[in-house]
Amino acid sequence: LGTERSGHGVRIRDDGLIVTVGYVVHEADNLWIGANNAVVPGFVVGHDFDSGLALIKPSLPLRGARMEISRADSLKVGDAVTVMSSGGRSQVIEARVVAKQEFAGRWEYVLDQAIFTAPPHDSWSGAALVDGDNRLCGLGSLVIQGFQIRGTSTNVNMFVPIELLTPVIDEICAHGRRSSPPRPWLGVLVHDDNHELTVVGVYRNCPADKAGLRPGDVIVGIDDEPVVGLANMFRTMWSLGSAGVEVPLNVVRNTERMELRVRSGDRAGYQRKGTLQ
Repeated sequence: LGTERSGHGVRIRDDGLIVTVGYVVHEADNLWIGANNAVVPGFVVGHDFDSGLALIKPSLPLRGARMEISRADSLKVGDAVTVMSSGGRSQVIEARVVAKQEFAGRWEYVLDQAIFTAPPHDSWSGAALVDGDNRLCGLGSLVIQGFQIRGTSTNVNMFVPIELLTPVIDEICAHGRRSSPPRPWLGVLVHDDNHELTVVGVYRNCPADKAGLRPGDVIVGIDDEPVVGLANMFRTMWSLGSAGVEVPLNVVRNTERMELRVRSGDRAGYQRKGTLQ
């Protein structure tokens, strides 16, 4: 993602608390927040790896109104919505909800029901998905090209429902994370090619690396139970317990089937910690 990143966020509390998409501020050393022609230093309050969202705050007062929070599950396919990024009226577009469905990302990430809208906003990272009552329903995460809608290929934005974060905002503000036990994390990138789950990346010195998992390995099962698709694989892994649990992966490498036992970790423990400005 690069060492310099930019994105958008939405103020959700009068004290200046802002929600954004987590990858924009992941492992940030320096954070600057701009609004209303003013720019001030900021800091990361905490991350929620389950939803993929993060909370940040300005270190100095930054004027502006907060946005009321709604729920993405109140939206229906076909509903008119507004997608807003910072930067004035030119960064506001009208769109429609074209799909509500499961989304699985190769970085050990699953949403039970993501929101997909078209046309896509060109500056989607942390953009606000707003309903007809001007309330926040989700945060922009991706642009997806060639998304299939009833047999037609189109480009869409994917949004993370805000209600995934709402119940744990106070916990994150107090502790920097959810208070519930973290999910097991391996530190891999897995590509789903017609349900063949191929490892395409292994983070150095992470659990999968230490267990000997390699790019090119094909994951066919967990604890001798077949897995089909990314969502099924990750949910099966998470069902074994919390971070630290051993994950027995059934792997095919160069036509040879083997088992690799991975002692999972806590994703937050492998973050490089930034400095508070």
